[in-house]
Amino acid sequence: MHRKRFYYFIKIQYLGYRLHGWQKQPDVRTVEGLITKTFRWVLPEAKLKILGSSRTDAMVSAGESAFELFIVNEPLEDPEAFLKLFNKNLPQDIRALSIQEVDSKFNIIQHSKIKEYAYIFSIGEKFHPFCAPFMANFQEELDIEKMKEGAKLFQGVHNFKNYCVRVSEKSTFKREIIRSEIVENDLYTANFFPEKSYVFHIHGAGFLRHQVRLMMGAMVLLGRGELSLSDIENSLKEDTPQFQMDFIAPASGLILNKVEFD
Repeated sequence: MHRKRFYYFIKIQYLGYRLHGWQKQPDVRTVEGLITKTFRWVLPEAKLKILGSSRTDAMVSAGESAFELFIVNEPLEDPEAFLKLFNKNLPQDIRALSIQEVDSKFNIIQHSKIKEYAYIFSIGEKFHPFCAPFMANFQEELDIEKMKEGAKLFQGVHNFKNYCVRVSEKSTFKREIIRSEIVENDLYTANFFPEKSYVFHIHGAGFLRHQVRLMMGAMVLLGRGELSLSDIENSLKEDTPQFQMDFIAPASGLILNKVEFD
């Protein structure tokens, strides 16, 4: 007997500070694991599986991410009512934003999308402990103006082989960065945030493992004077000798701010 499948596109957001990333793993809390556990509670009889759009690292948050829900045989009777029930049972640091039924042609992995990352950080005096889940703190004076210049060098099509870890040689290292800039932070605010903080915006269609955090690490080294603007330029050239960036910025400052699908 042929089993019919039903497909739903669900947008979510989460605070990653206590979580070990998206992907389900034994003996640790992950976003995928907690979502799957919640589904077992709210839809105990359903045969289903989920597929995420992005695999964030441990402690990385998401202002807007998404996953696809596949249900066999029985559709959701009322998706909006289900969304409320789902949110009621999810942990407080995960929230479902919306639900939309899609057809079998939609593929959350292969479907064209743009990811918007934001890396929030402050410099100088140590910040209030409440900032820790959202922001990285570099307790030193960094040359922010030079870092702003450096961030612009990432924009465009470049070879990011020096900005990734543990990837296959078959990986595509040539990537396009649509937007790359460091500006003063007005994206996320709180009364316990430092008087001034910054956000590194990085937008692109796809990223290599730890690419964004290594890009941020390079900006910190640039701000310290340990790298020059020409070093950044050379690190992005295909014919440059191996120039592996090795400073991975802390995960807690990184937010997958938005995922846009065509």
